[in-house]
Amino acid sequence: MSNSRQIAGLVGPAIVAMVVSEFPLVQPHLYDAQIPPVVYLSGVLMFVAGLAIVRAHSVWARNWTVLVTLSGWFFLILGLIRMFAASQYRQASANTSSVVFMVLEGCLLIIGLIISYKAYSTGGS
Repeated sequence: MSNSRQIAGLVGPAIVAMVVSEFPLVQPHLYDAQIPPVVYLSGVLMFVAGLAIVRAHSVWARNWTVLVTLSGWFFLILGLIRMFAASQYRQASANTSSVVFMVLEGCLLIIGLIISYKAYSTGGS
């Protein structure tokens, strides 16, 4: 469980910071003028982060620790998509409604807050 808490202590706040900084109400035109090399670079970073999480934490238990594992797989897959389809990803994100982004990022924010709370809480599990 301490390995889960250590990784969650990094992943949870990182998810919260990323989601809040990308939120359409904070930066409404963030995805309007992306260029494929920037999408590719963010994909590489997401892939490496996801791969590190998956290699260090592959726990499939019926508790909060599975959120850490799932976040690793999510970053890994999204990183691959951004790397191999940067132009298509950029076009799709530019054409997506801000309401869709707000709903998805709201869900990610909740997951990030849960992971952060579990990482830094003093409870036993």
